[in-house]
Amino acid sequence: MSPEEWTYLVVLLISIPIGFLFKKAGPGLKRWGAAAVGLGLTLFTCGPHTLHSLITILGTWALIQAQPCSCHALALAWTFSYLLFFRALSLLGLPTPTPFTNAVQLLLTLKLVSLASEVQDLHLAQRKEMASGFSKGPTLGLLPDVPSLMETLSYSYCYVGIMTGPFFRYRTYLDWLEQPFPGAVPSLRPLLRRAWPAPLFGLLFLLPSHLFPLEAVREDAFYARPLPARLFYMIPVFFAFRMRFYVAWIAAECGCIAAGFGAYPVAAKARAGGGPTLQCPPPSSPEKAASLEYDYETIRNINCYGTDFCVRVRDGMRYWNMTVQWWLAQYIYKSAPAHSYVLWSAWTMLLSAYWHGLHPGYYLSFLTIPLCLAAEGRLESALRGQLSPGGQKAWDWVHWFLKMRAYDYMCMGFVLLSLADTLRYWASIYFCIHFLALAALGLGLALGGGSPSRRKAASQPTSLAPEKLREE
Repeated sequence: MSPEEWTYLVVLLISIPIGFLFKKAGPGLKRWGAAAVGLGLTLFTCGPHTLHSLITILGTWALIQAQPCSCHALALAWTFSYLLFFRALSLLGLPTPTPFTNAVQLLLTLKLVSLASEVQDLHLAQRKEMASGFSKGPTLGLLPDVPSLMETLSYSYCYVGIMTGPFFRYRTYLDWLEQPFPGAVPSLRPLLRRAWPAPLFGLLFLLPSHLFPLEAVREDAFYARPLPARLFYMIPVFFAFRMRFYVAWIAAECGCIAAGFGAYPVAAKARAGGGPTLQCPPPSSPEKAASLEYDYETIRNINCYGTDFCVRVRDGMRYWNMTVQWWLAQYIYKSAPAHSYVLWSAWTMLLSAYWHGLHPGYYLSFLTIPLCLAAEGRLESALRGQLSPGGQKAWDWVHWFLKMRAYDYMCMGFVLLSLADTLRYWASIYFCIHFLALAALGLGLALGGGSPSRRKAASQPTSLAPEKLREE
């Protein structure tokens, strides 16, 4: 593990006992104490580069104050433009930010765009109330008022997920501050239930990362190996990649759970990133609060089982970095300038690659996903429904195997980063996934398969295991 990875791990681990300290605190201590811890961590790891996050926050707050009715698009343009400047600092002869600064900036971009959208929704709701002449009751997810500058700063620098996620909305943050009877919200048992696989994933990360180091792929000697060895190498590389993120995101979730952050009654049917989808009245007493069943779906960032064993490329995206996937779906996918699922996905993947960075490997990897989505959608709609139940089961196993190999293949671009290294590796295995996806797409079109957006969900498998065995 690199020194940066050790630092991330320490930050994640110390957030767990800090969470238990804040859980039963009052709203004021939660707000300013959590912000002080987050700002302290930012200053410690980023130093003077903390200025970038402050400039981004102040710029977004100014846009919200100036144009509340259209601040969402303005905040998106401002924060994404600042990301370009932020990543071009070395080209401009300015000091290059630390990796920790980049991590803070990435999560901050998501939070500020979401905040602007929430303020815009509030402003539009208020205008409708004024036009109609009567006031409605509280609307699910709507803010009570526009946050002040200090409230915006406290949300932005809250230590929860400040470097690794999960992403959360300002409404989720407010619900944590104003949580009724926080002592009745369970933390220890949900934390232990969530944390138990992390040590195993950590060990599973160390072994393949030692036996199959990524640096070997950049060496000339690697390409003297036989084709099967080169093909196989991407499998343990992606395996180590997954295990590392499983550990990081589980630890980040545990930090939230310790603080009671993102806890909602099960009846609220909360979604990762978005929060409750159904209105639930707050409990009126500690006894009623203790009688409720809670979950932490709002801050759930990874479904490890779903990622590994879902059948389709499409579902694999949903189970990975789940709060960010919600953000992309809510603020990017829905505004895509296209009218087909694949083109919507291509637009979303393009902006996702840009959010991650300017390395060509990100774009090569993310923009391979729409091709895989189109191929699996056309071929599946043309053939799977024509098979017997046994044939469909065999189809799902083959589909799962190819889905995993597609993600192995795309991961190489994500970790190699450079254009030359990515294309060199892909060329050494003859761009097999690209050609396989093109062949599947062509066959699906020839057989009259429908577009992915028109497929019936009921006929599509999501996992290879019985329901009772799934992590869900």
